[in-house]
Amino acid sequence: MLLTRVNSGLDGVVVADTAMSEVDGEAGRLIVRGHAIEALVATRGFEGVAALLWQGYAEGGGDAAAVRRGLAAARLRAFADVPRLLVAASGLNPVEALRVGIGMLADAEPMPHHFLICGALPVFLAALLNAEKGLPAIAPDRELTTAQDFLRMTRGQRAGPAFERALDTYLATIADHGFNASTFTARVVASTRAGLISSVLAALCALKGPLHGGAPGPVLDMLDEIGEASRAEAWFDRAFADGVTLMGFGHRIYKVRDPRADVLKATVATLPATAGRLAYAAAVEQGAIAALRRHKPGRRLETNVEYYTALLLEALAVPRSAFTALFAVGRAAGWCAHIFEQEKGGRIIRPQSNYIGPRP
Repeated sequence: MLLTRVNSGLDGVVVADTAMSEVDGEAGRLIVRGHAIEALVATRGFEGVAALLWQGYAEGGGDAAAVRRGLAAARLRAFADVPRLLVAASGLNPVEALRVGIGMLADAEPMPHHFLICGALPVFLAALLNAEKGLPAIAPDRELTTAQDFLRMTRGQRAGPAFERALDTYLATIADHGFNASTFTARVVASTRAGLISSVLAALCALKGPLHGGAPGPVLDMLDEIGEASRAEAWFDRAFADGVTLMGFGHRIYKVRDPRADVLKATVATLPATAGRLAYAAAVEQGAIAALRRHKPGRRLETNVEYYTALLLEALAVPRSAFTALFAVGRAAGWCAHIFEQEKGGRIIRPQSNYIGPRP
């Protein structure tokens, strides 16, 4: 007996109340704990957004200075695990290696787990990127923010203020975004009371999927292949004819422009020597939108966050292979917030299904 009509992607299905964020796809608006994303990232850094997300749920919540101290202490704690991580993760790509690193964290660890996780991720990723270049891991500096310290650990010295602000803006912008696949995965695991570390590990595994966290790198591949703006529309016409999926355009929720795209586009414009690349990307974007209007007239497909994320991370000299892993550094703050919320008031998540197999 069929129970109900199947909605395989859960579109429009409300599974919980949340105080974390609202994604309004029709209006192109993202609200994070009462603040529009544009205003939020202009006034608070990553630590400030994490403090806002954790307010009322965990140590440091509501206090950006306390979060900064907690994450700094966690980075120093995590650095002790780097030698073991580098051995265990040899030959793995950055996301696979971070999966190993999070799996190494013990549930019995006395440090608050949200600090431990969000402090460990940038340390682990920086050490992995250095190892790829044959360089030793660099110890964290407790006086710096997450963004400042990550860039220092990967470069061997402080980056310029514009680069540090750019990474800080990026991490703050992508910290939370509703019930996306990885966040929902974290909440499903959290609903079993498996704990913060297991829930974040599950979220990271969901993020690894190319349909969720893998688009920024291919955006740059696309820009490289197009070569110059005058070739953009013809390139897109061929892409549609060949059934190629456009990277950086369209979103499951947003029916208009992703508000995070404008935040990151403005951030790219603040970086030295990016004007030419930004102008080229903006021209290609217009070519893509024009081609989308011609080839998919009934669909509302606009620029999403991955498009200008790609340019931003390229300007910061982050390897394309590490784009998804660096996304996890920022999104982990939101994962932890949703896990806290789920643990505080949610039941175990147990949907039903229609059985369509044979019967005895």
